[in-house]
Amino acid sequence: MGFQSDQLFVNLPVKNLKETVAFFNEIGFEFNPQFTDDNAACMIINQNTFVMLLVEEYFKTFTKKEITDATTTTEAIFAISATSREHVDEIVKKALEAGGKESKEPVDYGFMYGWSFQDINNHLWEVMYMDENEAQQA
Repeated sequence: MGFQSDQLFVNLPVKNLKETVAFFNEIGFEFNPQFTDDNAACMIINQNTFVMLLVEEYFKTFTKKEITDATTTTEAIFAISATSREHVDEIVKKALEAGGKESKEPVDYGFMYGWSFQDINNHLWEVMYMDENEAQQA
């Protein structure tokens, strides 16, 4: 078996940490205070997956490369699963109400449903639901 890891930490640069934390709180995400300070906030995706929101100046201490301008380029799309189609809609609607922007219209493949938004730092998030039973039949 190949490489396996128990946890995943995704690091994202943000312009304003307090506003970004407030945005994701509005959607329903929680943060680990043990790994949160004035430079970073640890957003919990699940018990093994986290997004470290890092103030841009602090983020720069981890790389010699320039930070991507997410308003004009895409560095990645972060896909998270939801428990139902309704849950997908709920999450994206909360993101839009909190100041995010729609990235794409909802897509419905029958067994899979998704909708995308941009957070207030223009990072792309895909929220998706897959019906395992329908996926096996497709």
